[in-house]
Amino acid sequence: MIRLTINDREISVPENTTVLEAARMHGIGIPTLCNHPKLTASGGCRMCIVEITGIPRPMTSCTTPAADGMVVITSTPEIEELRKLVLELIISDHPNDCMTCEATGDCDLQELAYAYGVQGVEYAGEKRFYPERDGNPFIERDLAKCILCGRCVKVCNEVQGVDAIDFGYRGFKSKISTSYEEDLDCEFCGQCIAVCPTGALRGKQWARKGRYRDIEQVDTICPYCGTGCNITAQVKQNEIIRITSKPGTWNEGWLCVKGRFGYQFVNSPERLTKPLIRRDVQFEAVTWDEAVAYAAGKLQAIRKKHGADAIGGLSSARCTNEENYLFQKFMRAAVGTNNVDHCARL
Repeated sequence: MIRLTINDREISVPENTTVLEAARMHGIGIPTLCNHPKLTASGGCRMCIVEITGIPRPMTSCTTPAADGMVVITSTPEIEELRKLVLELIISDHPNDCMTCEATGDCDLQELAYAYGVQGVEYAGEKRFYPERDGNPFIERDLAKCILCGRCVKVCNEVQGVDAIDFGYRGFKSKISTSYEEDLDCEFCGQCIAVCPTGALRGKQWARKGRYRDIEQVDTICPYCGTGCNITAQVKQNEIIRITSKPGTWNEGWLCVKGRFGYQFVNSPERLTKPLIRRDVQFEAVTWDEAVAYAAGKLQAIRKKHGADAIGGLSSARCTNEENYLFQKFMRAAVGTNNVDHCARL
């Protein structure tokens, strides 16, 4: 273990821990924009600078390893003035449209600007403007709101292993770009949206569905496969308006395209709400007891007339392992056949 002092508080942390990680472990706040706890650090935004005794300049805490006997001060008048300056420069080239931005209430940049009293009028200069041209059904990219933190690039590379985006150009013309400036064409997992600290990346189907006031968060399980990822449904007026996932869950907040964007079936008017039995040519709504009894009677009649192997069972990858075990046990022990498969076979 390493022993160091942060803000006159002596703490112990494991080896190979950065100063920022050490502070977080002990509930000491240091502002960041480009850092994400599940991605490699770059020190790009400079918001996490701290003062370390014996070093004559501010150091980025996210890239500085904690050392035995180190003395760290996270906030001084000079440090706070430098952080405010960084924010002023970032926001000088950022759209001042928080009134209509989808990320309002869930924007790290907005929260830091509020904390430091930055209004975006301190430095006037050239602003970047980009035409909208995202020919995909899921992800909206507003490059004018991008602060070049690199989180999206890292999660695409380090978590998904896709490398669909990267930094392009240099200097003031730098931006996050696809290959040959084409429309985004990837897995559309939305991990980039999950880590974006501003409104530069949002789900297209979330637009104008509601922001973060009067939204109920419902923790549940993704219904699309047997993996069982934890998801949080953002519900407003009894309608799911977006899906997120909390970083403390077993899937670490990561989702696939189905888990993040495939929720509209829940509120579909075509969704069945009661079991139906076909009577002649018409479907008739019945109770669950009637439906189960009807299905059992049909299975018994088929087995009696044609034998058990005339029956086959298809299970679903959306079920849990326990449910699928019960299903195959039912087919083998109750029905008497080994004709069991699943509906996701490719």
